[in-house]
Amino acid sequence: MNMQAQTRKGRKFDQVIDGARNIFLSQGFEGASVDVIARQAGVSKATLYSYFPDKQALFMAVLNQECDLQRRAQMDIEFLQRDVRDALHHLAYSMLEFLMSDEGVSIFRVCVAEAQRFPELGRAFYETGPSTAMSHVAGYLSTPKVGNMLDIDDPMKAADLFMKLCRGDLMLRRLLCVSSEATHEEVSEAADEVVATIMARYRKA
Repeated sequence: MNMQAQTRKGRKFDQVIDGARNIFLSQGFEGASVDVIARQAGVSKATLYSYFPDKQALFMAVLNQECDLQRRAQMDIEFLQRDVRDALHHLAYSMLEFLMSDEGVSIFRVCVAEAQRFPELGRAFYETGPSTAMSHVAGYLSTPKVGNMLDIDDPMKAADLFMKLCRGDLMLRRLLCVSSEATHEEVSEAADEVVATIMARYRKA
């Protein structure tokens, strides 16, 4: 599996990505065939292969795009310039909103299901998604603005706690189909709990 394969962009690149996303999220990585993806995207197999050398490279492109959209939502500069508590709530809400969405749940399920057979997919998902998100949270927690309010000696450890709090019972119930997509109120309440825990844990003496 060549995760480092280079891809080129062209007129139908986004069309292929959109078609692949629909198939991967509904049928999984192993269950998705290139024939079906090409048909869903409305392109020929030759066109698909002109952009992506194999199915793995295509899956990674879909994963990168989804994670990039999530990172942009989390690291919205306008929100991060607000009060620390409001900014932390924005980070937690954005993360929870993605984790609880149909796309977020499907991506998580696909990557976990395929990780044992295709370890590179699991590693790539972790590096592109959770690991990068944690680094971005740690970056915010390292800012002087946060330092004026909270006593955080190890931003990465604090970010890890932040991430674990976001991946709580609400996400578990969604993954196990105990509950359906969460309401705005439920996500906001969960984000409030994450922020309250972080503020209490790292409050200056």
